[in-house]
Amino acid sequence: MDLNDAFYFVQVVEKGGFSAAARSLNIPKSRLSRRVRQLEDDLGVRLLQRTSRVVTSTRIGEEYYRHARDALARFEIAETAVRRKTNTIEGNVTVSCSVGMAQFGLDQILPRFLQDNPGVTVVQRASNQMEDLIKGGIDIAIRGHMDRLPDSSLVQVRLARVDWHLFCSPDYRDTLDLAGDPAMLANHPALVLGRPGATHQWLLTGGDGQTASVPCHVRFASDDMTTLKNAAALSLGIVALPCYVCRPEVAAGSLVRVLPGWTAGRPQISLLMPSRRGLLPAFEAFLAYLKQEMPVVLAGDPEGTSG
Repeated sequence: MDLNDAFYFVQVVEKGGFSAAARSLNIPKSRLSRRVRQLEDDLGVRLLQRTSRVVTSTRIGEEYYRHARDALARFEIAETAVRRKTNTIEGNVTVSCSVGMAQFGLDQILPRFLQDNPGVTVVQRASNQMEDLIKGGIDIAIRGHMDRLPDSSLVQVRLARVDWHLFCSPDYRDTLDLAGDPAMLANHPALVLGRPGATHQWLLTGGDGQTASVPCHVRFASDDMTTLKNAAALSLGIVALPCYVCRPEVAAGSLVRVLPGWTAGRPQISLLMPSRRGLLPAFEAFLAYLKQEMPVVLAGDPEGTSG
């Protein structure tokens, strides 16, 4: 039996079908199907149920998948154990994150990691859509969330809390008469990240634990943080963004913080991964680097409290 056939079978199961697995492996679908059929012939059992629309594992196929996956992982570990003896970290890591995280967090971290680890290849998938880690072949995902993540088989590692602040241009701030009262922001034009609802509110929390819900008028909404920052710098309204995202503009004076005593959210940033078991050196190195560097990059800026 050819072990490559077992590898192909595992890929078909994890990607959810022949087409997705063939795209991931960059090989013809016909070749992939032929190799899996050869594996079934060698074993004398049907591993997959094929229809015109879906491919699912048979009962014995599910059992074979679990054993084959573990065996292939052990082969990879054996190979990397030899490489570790030569102090060489090699391998591939696929990371999923939001567009904003790619632009304003990982843009600093990933190039430095690659410099320090020339034998590692990183594939970054930046999207604001949630992607299935197993089917997508993703090693690690970085997610921001306000509430607890739902229980799942994924391993969750908390990285940091990120303060969101309200920002505007210095000229726009001069038109505000706040006196520290969030209610005075009511119905000011808002520059909103993502898709706004029928009504939009800033949900604010004060340093003393007070909360305020302030209605605002959506002037502009976008999935792109850079565009929102540019709009705020042109005095088009007030924007709520992570503090680290606006650090350069605050330092340059093109943006200032509104209501320094209040935050507009404090979401948790977490790492998600399918399993800790049998982690390869390339992944271990990448995970350690993220845990060390991301809290520093995502930290609030003391200078950003002025205004």
